[in-house]
Amino acid sequence: MQNFLSSSLLSKNIKIKIQRLITVPVILYGCETWTLKLMEERRLRVSENRVLRKIFRPNGGEVTGEWKRPHNEEINNPYSSPDIISVIKSKE
Repeated sequence: MQNFLSSSLLSKNIKIKIQRLITVPVILYGCETWTLKLMEERRLRVSENRVLRKIFRPNGGEVTGEWKRPHNEEINNPYSSPDIISVIKSKE
């Protein structure tokens, strides 16, 4: 998974589609039987945000030119599908 996320040959849209169509179903396999605790929810959110941060990698600031790591709001807004936790809770 690390290779396609860091590849400059693929666009962000393609990377998001790959993540949505391949990695999310693998993570969610069997989620109908899960009972989520707060720690597990946190770990799932962290792993999802980590993948999205790889896709929306740090970029140079427009004014200062300093490298800036994208915040959670910035990576979740363009990602139009619901997060992993809401998908799991909808299947319970």
